[in-house]
Amino acid sequence: MQKDKTIKWGILGCGKIANKFAEDLLTIPNAKIEAVASRQLQKAQKFAYTYGANKYYGNYTELAKDSEVDVVYIATPHVFHYEHTLMCLTNKKAVLCEKPFAMNVSEVKEMIDTAKRNNVFLMEALWTYFLPHYLYVLNVIESEELGAIKSLKADFGFATTFDPNGRIFNKNLGGGSLLDVGIYPLFAALSILGYPDEIEATSKIGKTGVDETCTMQLSYNNGVSASLFSAITQKTNTEAIIQLEKGTITINSRFHEPSSVTIYQNGKSKLYEFEVTTNGYSFEAIHAQEMLLQKRTESTIMSFGKSLQLITLLDEVRNKIGLKYE
Repeated sequence: MQKDKTIKWGILGCGKIANKFAEDLLTIPNAKIEAVASRQLQKAQKFAYTYGANKYYGNYTELAKDSEVDVVYIATPHVFHYEHTLMCLTNKKAVLCEKPFAMNVSEVKEMIDTAKRNNVFLMEALWTYFLPHYLYVLNVIESEELGAIKSLKADFGFATTFDPNGRIFNKNLGGGSLLDVGIYPLFAALSILGYPDEIEATSKIGKTGVDETCTMQLSYNNGVSASLFSAITQKTNTEAIIQLEKGTITINSRFHEPSSVTIYQNGKSKLYEFEVTTNGYSFEAIHAQEMLLQKRTESTIMSFGKSLQLITLLDEVRNKIGLKYE
């Protein structure tokens, strides 16, 4: 692809996250929303009108087959990620698929194998990895200016109204706290500390069979530990606190999205703020476009290996808490 080529996006699923992603695409040079798809034609039509898409479809297959689309952003419930990703890849469409990539490691492996077989770009849309404040924290840790890490504590909890048929509580839609928001504390541990040597986890399973809370403890042979928590029935600070030998780094509330960072050292604290003028999805979208322009089939940041580690970790926690999906 030419460096100034316009990348034509398809958006599969027209829910809340898709709206935020579409808003951000409008701010990106050389990005165009070519087509959108929803199972409800009227919803797709409204979405297309709102964001200036050229076409809208009432089913996902038509979008996957649209010859004008370069890359598809998949924003359907995660229980459908595997199916929809394979559909797009087999139609030679590059894919940026929302997290979690799929429901288990076997699905993710097949998605990656299909991308490789079709020589098409595929990436898990774990947007946190591309945000300026998070990259700053990783750089500070890597510099070792605060010494070695001693521990990590991270949480993500929100309180939502109980609805047995809604996505959050519906087991058939992959509901529960772990896959929906627990993935973020686990991602933090994985990206900061690496894969753990031991995993312990407990949960509160609700009446619909999904985990309403999940408490996770990761241990490493070097003595470092990570205490993680997720919930869909209680609000938490949603912070990530990294204790190091010479200080503490706190990624402030809602650490997974554009936020600020406070560093505590020698009895003093300093706040670092990062100006982000979009919802924050623009950074991963820009990266995906760069990968396409470089004709890469795998992200140099959110690689297949990292997605495989993350889903393996999620699978291990699910096994510990006895949470099984059909």
